[in-house]
Parts: sequence; C-alpha cells; structure tokens
Amino acid sequence: MEKITTAENAVKKIKNGDTLLVGGFLQAGSPETLIRAVLEASSADMLTVVSNDTGTAETNMIRLMETGRVTSVVASYIGANPLTGKMMIDAPGSVTLFPQGTLAEKLRAAGAGLAGFYTPVGVGTVVEEGKDKREFDGREYLLETALRGDVALIRATKADRFGNCFMRGSTKNFGAVMAPAADYVVVEAEEIVEVGEIDPELVTVPGIFVDALVQAED
Repeated sequence: MEKITTAENAVKKIKNGDTLLVGGFLQAGSPETLIRAVLEASSADMLTVVSNDTGTAETNMIRLMETGRVTSVVASYIGANPLTGKMMIDAPGSVTLFPQGTLAEKLRAAGAGLAGFYTPVGVGTVVEEGKDKREFDGREYLLETALRGDVALIRATKADRFGNCFMRGSTKNFGAVMAPAADYVVVEAEEIVEVGEIDPELVTVPGIFVDALVQAED
C-alpha cells in the first residue's frame, strides 16, 4: 500500500474533538511540517493536544494554539510555550500535567494494550488526588491509566516507503511511544528511501504502525 502523500492530504482525517499525539521535545523532533498542515489545511476544532511540552514560541504549535482550535492540553512541561501557560491560568481544567516519565509510560501502556499501571511517582503530592492507591511490598503506588490518541503526528530522521522509521538520538523522544498508541499515524521524514535501505536493527518504529508518510519540508 502506498503511504507517501502530502501533508495536506495526511491531516484531512483529523476530526473535530480528536486527540492528537504530537511528538517532539521542545524543538527536537517536532513535526513542524505536519503541524503547519493542520494549521493551514485542516479545519478540525476542539482538539486535545498530547505533547511533552507543546513546543516553544518558535514552533508551529503555538501558531495552531493562537487560532483557539486547541481546547485542552496534556503535557509534562509547559514553560517554553507561553500560550499553554496562559491556558492553564485562564482555564485550569484545560491543561493536565503529568511527570515526564509517567506521561511516556501512559502512552507506552496504550500502545502495548494495557489499561494502566501502578507507579510510586506522585505519592504524597497533589498528583495522587482522585487516583487509586495501593501498597506493594510495603511501598505505596498510584494507578495511572493508559493514554491513547486518535491521531499521532511524529517526525523521523529517515523512513522507507513502507513507513519503517529510523529516529536519530533525541529525535525519537515521544514519537517512538506515540506511534503504537494512536489509531492513525502520520510521519514526516527528513529523508524517504526505498524499502530495504534501512538496517532492520535501526528501525525505531515499524511501518505496520504508520498510515501516512510525508516528506519534511524544513
């Protein structure tokens, strides 16, 4: 099946109310081509964005948020995007924060088909409010549920035409766990090659998880 398409076509499947899993760690590995396409070629509204940090003032996520189409955010750090901070002040319920490792594990659990997991992170803090708490071997743990998305937008260093992705260094950050955790996955790649040109041992995300592949423009 041909997976290579344009960014504009790839984001047409995004619907009102969708949850978008957006890869990237600040500017590293941010799918800027795809976010720009959501901004310019999609009219989807009332979006929930799941992102480690929602980018910086220099990334396209802040431009998308300026349109008012992002109504809620799930993240672990928001200090580099002033709009996310403003959202949290103006409507505290619109922004949900998790410890970084917990957020990554919530996504990984969803991709693995797990309902959730117990973690000691957050015990005795505001993080535990409203969560089931159990004791294992004399230590208290909190139940965290899996976090799944409707669409994942991620970036790869290199991808073949089937969608097998290699992500170099910090580029893999959240993208590697987001791909299995979404119903529809779009990858923008810095370089697209023929099948077989990526060493199987270097594949970060197998092509079976990827629905659409786009050439990165920046």
